[in-house]
Amino acid sequence: MIKYDRLWSTMKDREISQYRLIKDYGVDKAQLHRLRKNMIVKTMILNNLCRILNCRIEDIMEYVPDEDTD
Repeated sequence: MIKYDRLWSTMKDREISQYRLIKDYGVDKAQLHRLRKNMIVKTMILNNLCRILNCRIEDIMEYVPDEDTD
């Protein structure tokens, strides 16, 4: 599973709020919702976030193996 928990820490470090992403950078509220819920997002969104936050992709997301349900 891809998790976006690192995004929120990176935003805090860069002092950029969700409100600012929406108002100043035109990030869609629905995309932020998808990120909060660790849902699928387009790579274009991830690219824009890296550009806005001046960070690398691993500062935004991480791969966490799914727990085996067997």
